[in-house]
Amino acid sequence: MTSLDCEPSAATAPRPTPPLSPAIWPLTTETDASGRLCVGGVALTEIASRFGTPTYVLDEADVRFRIRRYGRVLPDVDLAYAGKALLTTAVARWAAEEHIGVDVCSPGELAVARAGGVKPARIIVHGNAKSFDDLHEAVTAGVGRIVIDSLTEIDHLARLAFRPQSVLIRVTPGIDIHGHAAVTTGITDQKFGFPLGSLEAHEAITRVLAEPALTLVALHCHIGSQVTDATLYGETVRRMIAAMADIRERHDILLRELNIGGGHGVAYVDTDTELDIDELAAAVGEALESACTQHDYPRPQIVMEPGRALSARAGVTLYRVVAIKTQPGARTFVAVDGGMSDNPRVELYGAKYTVTLANRHSTAPTQAMTVAGRHCEAGDEIIRDAQLPNDLRPGDLLAVACTGAYHHSMASTYNVVGRPPLVGVNDGCTTELVRRETLTDLLDRDREWKQSSLGISRRRAGYAALLEGE
Repeated sequence: MTSLDCEPSAATAPRPTPPLSPAIWPLTTETDASGRLCVGGVALTEIASRFGTPTYVLDEADVRFRIRRYGRVLPDVDLAYAGKALLTTAVARWAAEEHIGVDVCSPGELAVARAGGVKPARIIVHGNAKSFDDLHEAVTAGVGRIVIDSLTEIDHLARLAFRPQSVLIRVTPGIDIHGHAAVTTGITDQKFGFPLGSLEAHEAITRVLAEPALTLVALHCHIGSQVTDATLYGETVRRMIAAMADIRERHDILLRELNIGGGHGVAYVDTDTELDIDELAAAVGEALESACTQHDYPRPQIVMEPGRALSARAGVTLYRVVAIKTQPGARTFVAVDGGMSDNPRVELYGAKYTVTLANRHSTAPTQAMTVAGRHCEAGDEIIRDAQLPNDLRPGDLLAVACTGAYHHSMASTYNVVGRPPLVGVNDGCTTELVRRETLTDLLDRDREWKQSSLGISRRRAGYAALLEGE
């Protein structure tokens, strides 16, 4: 199948209800003449038939487009993809092929990035609780940057580094994004980094400079997630350059790199705004120019770490409708075969999503419905007040947009339900990037089950041998 197979003619193609916003759905999203939603030139019904539901779908072309757009708009910025948003060997390979780095937060993410072909020198290691073993893995791999988050990490690295290791000090610039508390990381009252300009920050710098194997190359900060106001990044740059000038005076060192993290906001529903990266480029550029001039500071290399902004809109999750019921005097519930185990963001952050009927065109009027999950929690709801056709029926296929970030990576096995597969689509082709987790996978970690299964197998083998002896 090619993208043309999903291209409806202007005369015959029905329009989806409601219309699909290009700001929310993957760039390749189309509706064919039968009303089937297509992504990457593939009908989502075909993916559901082949791989089952729920299934994560990821549009490779969308991810690559967004990486390239960042490169065009911010040509002087060094980009590193924030792997915590979504990381598989394929996604890491796409990043490597697009010539950007990857930041990781665990030995597991480090292994996946390397398996995907990311050069160790282009890997940045993050985390507020990196253990001795975590740092050993990073040093042994030869990663390009390690972001120091505590004094303990300096002591560990001093013992581990057997070659010069470039490090950054993470600081909090005192920027409040006024977002959800769980994703506000630029203020002092949270777990990451050292307060900017504090005694603790200067103590960390002093200790790093005293270690011959450690090379302090930059400061790092991250003000939060789902930031849509570009001026906040401008203010961050001003504060960070002022701090770097102060470090020059106190410690006689010139830091030539500044990592301002990511957190670039995207739209999940029509009423959301997203961070305009043209405005971001202008805000950062203007702040950098004025701050460097004010403090007579050489312009540093700016590093950004977008994650969600590169992968979120490339993702769509498919669900099968299992049941529909209207509670007397209350809401209509559409029960589907997934839920909080494959999308925990609704429970964690009160996240909102966009959904549409994906397997057919409906001319029926729409009504507000709650798409509810399969798990034994009253709060297991994927979307409240979703506008869906009132002829919706069990067996229909629903597609939820903007699920390419923090879904696969945060999925769980609650109720002993296996995690969904991740299927890549591109130019009419499908690729199973990560297979569905099976019951055997889940039971295989259960030692008692393993032992009882082994015992049953041995007893069956003994009984068979006894029969053969007779």
